[in-house]
Amino acid sequence: MAVAALAGRQHGVVSLDQLVALGLTKNAISRRVRTGGLHRLHRGVYAVGHVALTARSRHLAAVLARGPDALLSHRSAGWLWGFMRSSSQIEVTAPRSRVAHNAIILHRPRELHPHDRALLDAIPVTSVARTIVDLADVLSERRLADAVHEAEVLRLFDLEGVEQTLARVGGRRGRHRLRRVLADWIDDPTFTRNKAERRLLQLSRTHHLPTPQVNVWIAGHEVDFFWPQADVAVEFDGAATHYTRRAFHRDRERDRQLATQGIHVVRVTSRDLDGDGAALARELTAILARRR
Repeated sequence: MAVAALAGRQHGVVSLDQLVALGLTKNAISRRVRTGGLHRLHRGVYAVGHVALTARSRHLAAVLARGPDALLSHRSAGWLWGFMRSSSQIEVTAPRSRVAHNAIILHRPRELHPHDRALLDAIPVTSVARTIVDLADVLSERRLADAVHEAEVLRLFDLEGVEQTLARVGGRRGRHRLRRVLADWIDDPTFTRNKAERRLLQLSRTHHLPTPQVNVWIAGHEVDFFWPQADVAVEFDGAATHYTRRAFHRDRERDRQLATQGIHVVRVTSRDLDGDGAALARELTAILARRR
């Protein structure tokens, strides 16, 4: 009953060390293997009662096979957290691992910080931040950016946590790739409302756009820029103020309320105003021309 209860909590798999801790002798374990009560998956890891394993069963078995300090990691950790697709091979990180297995990709870091460890669905796994840092070593820049984006969609991404982890692990080969990807999530500290307003006013003059009204109230909402002749408003977005779920929904509700008054809202970030802002100017010119 104790073995069944443990297996029930662990996707149907148990380790030799866990069986011994429950009081089973090696002879008792061998007898259960012979009679089908235990099915050997890896050295020292067993499925209890049957081998109809789920993906989580196979991933946990791989972690248990690599020793007590092992963690699911890299692409496999990304899959478990939900921001990557499953891969054909399971990846495990273990500083003091036993002999590697052909079916498992084994990573042996010099050390694992306590903050790098997590437990998800009863499976020891690298934290989201450590997973992203590890993925930078094995993914292309595009696939890494996709993974970070999916982590953000799932509300798992923590920029500060990733930066702290990257600083802690030192000279990783994917660090430059990761820093380029993270640049999309780092606010420009100079992108204040006043500076953004000055940039957009300068852009309007340079590209011969009509002069907008600044910081005006429409339908109970203050908008950053407004062209009344076309009912077009511009709002400045920065990640620091628009990153949270609450802010995301508030902004969309605001945009819908303005839309009921016939106001078209264009959201602008610091990157849109980089350089001469020619692309943004062309878009605004086209929008204003269509709506006049």
